[in-house]
Amino acid sequence: MSEPANTPAQATPFVEIDRARWSELAPTASLPLTDADIIRLRGLGEPLDADEVADVYVPLSRLLNLYATGTRALQESTSAFLQQSTPRVPFVIGIAGSVAVGKSTVARLLRELLSRWAGTPRVELVTTDGFLMPNSELERRGLMERKGFPESYDRRALLRFLMHVKSGVDEVRAPFYSHLSYDIVRDAQIVVRQPDVLIVEGLNVLQPPARGRLAVSDLFDVGIYVDARTSDIAHWYEERFLRLQRGAFADPKSYFHRYASLSEDGARARAAGIWKAINEPNLVENILPTRSRATLVLRKDHDHSVKSVLIRKL
Repeated sequence: MSEPANTPAQATPFVEIDRARWSELAPTASLPLTDADIIRLRGLGEPLDADEVADVYVPLSRLLNLYATGTRALQESTSAFLQQSTPRVPFVIGIAGSVAVGKSTVARLLRELLSRWAGTPRVELVTTDGFLMPNSELERRGLMERKGFPESYDRRALLRFLMHVKSGVDEVRAPFYSHLSYDIVRDAQIVVRQPDVLIVEGLNVLQPPARGRLAVSDLFDVGIYVDARTSDIAHWYEERFLRLQRGAFADPKSYFHRYASLSEDGARARAAGIWKAINEPNLVENILPTRSRATLVLRKDHDHSVKSVLIRKL
């Protein structure tokens, strides 16, 4: 997120904190995650370890906990001032970023860590994959090759879901998406029951509103963007594709089973083709432009480690 040469550094809306200084903000009381926890939470091919959790995600979870408890206190004070009784509503965190950048791992880690802080014991996670249109509808509209682009989502359903969450509705349901079948699972749902924190993870969740309309990002209390060089993300995507080809794609029920028999060279070529045709254009055209709308940006290095954290100035 470098500034143009003729733009003064102080013009940026963010304060950047490097890894070493950020790690000093970690609370002295550790929030234990075992090695088994870390293995369970990390994404395919991501070298997440205890140092990364302690240096980056423990301080991040504490900051978000402060945001959440502070927001709740403000809501209660405002209700008292207005002499109104208002329902307790979840603090909503949106997490955006490219395919293969590691945003799902960030979301799972924050769910785990936030639940260990006083004030935010109940944390739930929903991905926007469940709000993709079913494959049959995408095919009808000629959008299968643009799956993951903004127009492939049922944005009204996602917006309605979040409006119900932020209105304090006791129980809100979201569709369930299967990565095995690469489609929405009919009659399967995720139920959200008034958590302290709701994490919403997806490619395009920080997109700005269309003219005169409400955006999904308008209903977030905090937006996080997971950032990295495009060339690094392309490499991570290719490596992840190869791991999936040797694993999940081998299942005959997998939508991508047709790739299981490819040679390594063939698999790399196919991964590069998908990246160039679909994922890179979506990143450049739709996802990357939303980075500046985030509250916090996690900037990753070539090895997936977070090298700095950018925080929007208050």
